[in-house]
Amino acid sequence: MQITLYMKGLDCPNCAEKIRAESEKHPLVKKAEMNFMAKKLSLDIAKESSETVFKEVSRITASLEPDVEVVLLENGAAVSASEDNDDPSDLKMSIARIIAASVIFAAGMFLHDKSYTMWIFLAAYFIVGLDVIITAGKNIIKGRPFDECFLMTIATLGAFCIGEYPEGAAVMILYQLGEMFQGYAVRRSRKSIASLMDIRPDVAFVKRNGTVEQAAPELVEIDDIIVVKPGEKIPLDCVVTSGKTSVDTSALTGESVPRQAGEGESLMGGCVNLTGVIEARVTKKFGESTVTKILELVENASAKKAKSEQFITRFARWYTPCVVIAALLLAAVPSLVSGFDTKYIYSALSFLVVSCPCALVISVPLSFFGGIGGASARGILIKGGIAMEQLAECGTVVFDKTGTLTDGTFEITRIIPAENRTEKELLAIAAAAEQGSNHPAAMAVMRGFEGVPEKADITEIAGRGVKAIISGRTILAGSRKLMEENSINNIPEIESAGTLIFIAENGVYAGVIEISDSVKSDAEKAVSELKRYGIKTVMLTGDRRAAAEITAKKLGLDEWHAELLPDGKVAAVEEIIKNSGKRKTVFVGDGINDAPVLMRADAGVAMGGIGSDAAIEAADAVIMNDEPSKLIEAIKISRKTKRIVIQNIVFSLAVKAAVLILAAVGIATMWSAVFADVGVCLIAVVNAMRARKI
Repeated sequence: MQITLYMKGLDCPNCAEKIRAESEKHPLVKKAEMNFMAKKLSLDIAKESSETVFKEVSRITASLEPDVEVVLLENGAAVSASEDNDDPSDLKMSIARIIAASVIFAAGMFLHDKSYTMWIFLAAYFIVGLDVIITAGKNIIKGRPFDECFLMTIATLGAFCIGEYPEGAAVMILYQLGEMFQGYAVRRSRKSIASLMDIRPDVAFVKRNGTVEQAAPELVEIDDIIVVKPGEKIPLDCVVTSGKTSVDTSALTGESVPRQAGEGESLMGGCVNLTGVIEARVTKKFGESTVTKILELVENASAKKAKSEQFITRFARWYTPCVVIAALLLAAVPSLVSGFDTKYIYSALSFLVVSCPCALVISVPLSFFGGIGGASARGILIKGGIAMEQLAECGTVVFDKTGTLTDGTFEITRIIPAENRTEKELLAIAAAAEQGSNHPAAMAVMRGFEGVPEKADITEIAGRGVKAIISGRTILAGSRKLMEENSINNIPEIESAGTLIFIAENGVYAGVIEISDSVKSDAEKAVSELKRYGIKTVMLTGDRRAAAEITAKKLGLDEWHAELLPDGKVAAVEEIIKNSGKRKTVFVGDGINDAPVLMRADAGVAMGGIGSDAAIEAADAVIMNDEPSKLIEAIKISRKTKRIVIQNIVFSLAVKAAVLILAAVGIATMWSAVFADVGVCLIAVVNAMRARKI
């Protein structure tokens, strides 16, 4: 089983990783995943051990971060921003301490009486750094010395011991300033979650027995009738049964223009009703609703670490101890060879200051989370850093046709009955057979039929059509392949740009119904933009070759494949991946039949507004408003985010390496070391925050 623990007050990325690593060592824990941005630790454990593991993780957390409170969440429930607000008094106290220490430090720099300047710098040092020293002491007692508190304490106290008072005080002041800015950056990113949480509905008004009752959205059942007034959030996914209104969907889809909704229109939970009172029938329970899925996707996105994040985690684990050992050698070896000299100690202390990996540990995940937050604000949900890296490296985009490149709203354009049949009779048979299917073609048949279809026992045949038993008669409705597989003869060749549904009754061909679909208004823009970015475009469809060819030519696709069953689409994607080299292949689809292909591609993108739950679950990213052109935005955001991540890694490592080398040869001062640690960290964090701006 899996349990989720909420780490209330956790703001240190290094400590978060230590808590995760120590928790994973417990014999009852199979796997531990820390979502630092959401402050959640997910643990795979033996079912009967949840209480034991909870107590052990609480003990581990208390030993590493005494101020963090561990809360067991029921069913991985979300925690709203209001439940874990940062205490403003803590921030004010930090600012006051830094200002006070800075003023005293400045006074020490202007005074030249050596008899008491040491005490002035010590006063500044202890005002701002006492908590760091205490934390370092506690960690040493617990046998966990290698953290930033230990490094800063040894480096700064060492500076005081060799008479470098200004450097000792300045390093601690700037370190605390850097920590404060890091905390600010993390809080800003977390607020992007908090703002998204505002779409979570708090209440639903349910109409029962002629009266309207207030209820929690979690308690509302499918087919209940809800009443939504202007200004209220739509609490659950539903279909309007009466009334007209305009709906603000910007929180979910990123679209600023309100959408008009009337009777029969489907609405997503989390949207805001703007103008009219409506009544609507609930179509999904709260736990399965669109708003719940969106919140889960975004909140859990940072738990899926990209390769670069995993590299930084492993790197930081070894980097700090190695640099500490190097610092000891730098102080000891020259002293043994040529005699003791404080310059060797000074170089070693500079080494220690540089050794903090904060710039990498915080800026890399912050960059990915910023990109994910920026994308979600535009109606694109990206499920973690891995998915973002795959999108950034995209070289080929493979589209499903129906519902992805086309509107998916088919209409009947021709009915061609066989001899001794009428159009009305053929349509009635087709409607009876197709009434249980949610395929766009079947829904077009139902829209074209007036009346109530006969009752039927229906079996869906994936990728081919349906088989129905109606009053003892066996009806087949679907593709030409379905007819051939059931030995239906005398099927005419029909020239058509649309989709053909062939009908047979009791083994005899009965006629064909032609339905047509229109290309989405911005599909052509999406394809041309992808080509401009050097990305190959491919279309896969189960539709007929004639219909597929017309769509492919209209959009200017590089390649297309038609008359494919679900396993054929998987095989086609596998072949494309094989021929794509190092560049990634992205598949974009919406139907339940697309779920296997979405999972097989390097990255799967589901069209979320009309996409099936299976497609959304299988995908790595979800486009909420069903516009193919949003894929361009997803790729742009991913590429920008990856550029920022690479910039931070290269910049941080290059500066640290340069200062370490200069410190080793006695050229770099502790001021250089401060820049290599605190300065680089601040620059990297500010750069990471750019990922939020799209």
